[in-house]
Amino acid sequence: MLPYIDIPFVYAANALGASTDELKLISSFLISYPLAAVLKRIPDRKPWQKNIFIIAVYVFYLVGLFDLWGGVRTLLISSVGAYAIASYVQGPYMPWIGFVFLMGHMSVNHIHRQTVADPSRVDITGAQMVLVMKLTAFCWNVYDGTLPDSELTDFQKERAIRELPDLLDYAGYVLFFPALFAGPAFDFVDYRRYIETTMFAVPPGTDPAKAPPTRKKRKIPRSGTPAAWKAAGGLAWIFAFLKFSGWYYPALLLSDDYTKYGLLRRIWQLHMLGLTTRMKYYGVWFLTEGACILSGIGYKGYDPKTGKADWNRLQNVKPLGIELAQNTHAYLGNWNINTNHWLRNYMYLRVTPKGKKPGFRASLATFVTSAFWHGFYPGYYLSFVLASFLQSIAKNCRRLVRPFFMTADGKSSTPYKPYYDALTFLVTQLAFSYTVAPFILLSLHDSLLVWARVYFYCVIGAAVCLAFLSSPGKAWLKTELNKRNKAKLERAESYDSLDGPTLGLPNDPGQEFDEIVAEVRAEIAARKRRGQSVSNIDLKKAVEEKLGRTL
Repeated sequence: MLPYIDIPFVYAANALGASTDELKLISSFLISYPLAAVLKRIPDRKPWQKNIFIIAVYVFYLVGLFDLWGGVRTLLISSVGAYAIASYVQGPYMPWIGFVFLMGHMSVNHIHRQTVADPSRVDITGAQMVLVMKLTAFCWNVYDGTLPDSELTDFQKERAIRELPDLLDYAGYVLFFPALFAGPAFDFVDYRRYIETTMFAVPPGTDPAKAPPTRKKRKIPRSGTPAAWKAAGGLAWIFAFLKFSGWYYPALLLSDDYTKYGLLRRIWQLHMLGLTTRMKYYGVWFLTEGACILSGIGYKGYDPKTGKADWNRLQNVKPLGIELAQNTHAYLGNWNINTNHWLRNYMYLRVTPKGKKPGFRASLATFVTSAFWHGFYPGYYLSFVLASFLQSIAKNCRRLVRPFFMTADGKSSTPYKPYYDALTFLVTQLAFSYTVAPFILLSLHDSLLVWARVYFYCVIGAAVCLAFLSSPGKAWLKTELNKRNKAKLERAESYDSLDGPTLGLPNDPGQEFDEIVAEVRAEIAARKRRGQSVSNIDLKKAVEEKLGRTL
């Protein structure tokens, strides 16, 4: 640690009642802005200098500011290990070996963090979680680079790495300081296009007057204004968090005073605890995205008609999409967007055999990956399991109830649609106010205590809905719906896409279980047609293959 660097942070922490490390972390996000401006101004023709600058800032952050020598070692082990695996392991198992190594290494640190149990201290697990996304994707991209284009999707072709990068470029990618501690994560191809400035190439024939403005001979368009707006938004969310966290905090819900309030007020405070906690993440992700925009890597392209640049390449959260969400798909899909993309592209679609539709095994693998990636606090798993059932319920309600508030062709709203929208908004928000509480409280005891203090309203509501969906009532709704709309309705678009489980949550656990049964029955029928006998041992083995585990 640099001498005397702690003095202003200790003074400010005492004045504000915050921890020194938390202030340092916020300060590092703010310091990244002038440093990103310097990075942007390093000559485009000298990318090696940009890499050296990135590495130097990384050392300053981890060693000079936080004294995280152990963090340097942790990131070095993950980075060197992933590069070695990608270099020396050949064949289709290479990405999976890299995945197991990286996730296993991170799990050890998650357990250590859980043992220490000091949320006021900044450790390396946050940075390592971002790094795991980047390096598992890197291993897959290297593997894709060994395959012919005919075996790759368009997404895989675009990100395939045909030749291993040199160590300097790799280090710059791994240690990119604007996204070091909290993301956003991105693929190596994005970094290479950024460092080589091919990301900013203007298509031939473009009207120069419509191209995004740049300074002097620099290829990176001006990004000060959008970065400043992100910074202002991030600071606003941080200040809002500091203000609201004095009113709504976990200890309040665990105190005896909480039980003195009526049920409606308890639910309100539960909701506000979730909102207040999200404010912190909104602020952090806005600040880091703004620094990425200022450096230039947030550039996504531009509108050739207006010349307006799009800087949303690394957008990680849409607060209004969450706080105004009317269904689980919108709520979860607007949260931690880059993690959703990582889970979909590097787990959900990767465990699916070519030519087949993703099914139960893909959903299960994605769910387990998402859960382990977050850590091992029991609260995470309570939230994940309940949210998966909420997503299934919401999808069925959208298919079976929403069409009653639409015209027969499903394209226009009836006069009653606003009431449906208001109700689904209220139900979605209150359901997730309850669901995310364990994610904040973390321990099993505290989570169940708070759930009990609001009388398990979400668990009971979910159980009632699931019971109805398993009863003849579901068939009756379908019949009435077909009578009303004459079977002309299209499927619910938001839930039937192949985008994969949002944040690793299965879209429909019941349907996926039915898929297992159907697959096993089909296998048995095929064996009987071939004249093969099917024993109980064979049946058990078939089920184990579908589940991916031993019974």
